[in-house]
Amino acid sequence: MKRIFSGVQPTGTVTLGNYIGAFRQFTTLQDEYDCIFCIVDQHAITVPQDRLELRKNIRSLAALYLAVGINPDKAILFIQSEVPAHAQAGWMMQCISYIGELERMTQFKDKSTGKDGVSASLLTYPPLMAADIILYQTDFVPVGDDQKQHVELTRDLTERFNKRYNDVLTIPEIRLPKNGARIKALQDPLKKMSKSDPNKKSTISLLDSPKEIEKKIKSAVTDSEGIVSFDVENKPGVSNLLTIEAALTGETIEALVTKYNGVGYGNFKASVANAIIDHLKPIQDRYETLLDSEELDTILDQGADKAQAIASKTLRKMENAMGLGRKR
Repeated sequence: MKRIFSGVQPTGTVTLGNYIGAFRQFTTLQDEYDCIFCIVDQHAITVPQDRLELRKNIRSLAALYLAVGINPDKAILFIQSEVPAHAQAGWMMQCISYIGELERMTQFKDKSTGKDGVSASLLTYPPLMAADIILYQTDFVPVGDDQKQHVELTRDLTERFNKRYNDVLTIPEIRLPKNGARIKALQDPLKKMSKSDPNKKSTISLLDSPKEIEKKIKSAVTDSEGIVSFDVENKPGVSNLLTIEAALTGETIEALVTKYNGVGYGNFKASVANAIIDHLKPIQDRYETLLDSEELDTILDQGADKAQAIASKTLRKMENAMGLGRKR
């Protein structure tokens, strides 16, 4: 099977938008591809982190991966820092990167603008991301628009390495998500739902309680028309809630619009909240079972071993190609 690699930072909480847009697709991909899922904690420390909070988030994210349906018998799940080859290959990719191309990265510009001091790692984040991908001879990288530029740079660096040293690395292809539900912020339905949104009322976390979900949906921005219909341009708030319910229940937008014909916004929002709560309950139950379990540690230990076995082979090829160490 072709191989897919995906990495997610353990910062913030996984939102309903993350789940519908990416995590739920992962459960399908693991049946069609050789999937490797990585919790990229080394990327998280490009900005200051509280060590206890970071450790908590790493474990929480791992439990969520499994709770939403990632099967360790079908896919590899591991923590980036537990496979040393990532940092080693990251340095090697950094050595063939140019400062100019790194400074042109949109995320570097966005995160460094107006800051008194900027970490060097924020600039060299992309070569480490490239290393994450190429270590597994990855065929496809599923990313959203915000990471597309980084994967394009990964392709450039991989081609550069192969031409300069030896043709040992697979050039990955970008796999954009299939056209599907794009979940918007509850308080500003013109922008996407994001875990970095400072307004917590705008996002629903996979771990929110039923009361929190009800409260957030109740306060979601709609309009003054009072008619439930799907019109992204003129009724973005209502359309977003319809999109959420459709994505979680499998019902069509058209069927939902018919269902809510003549129904006021209050009852409409209550129904959407219930659909979210019902869908998330088994995920949350499984998450709570896994979080502090030996099962989770065993899965992560085995995942790190499997990942290291694959990554170390590529790392040796890279070191030999560059002339590092003794020939093996």
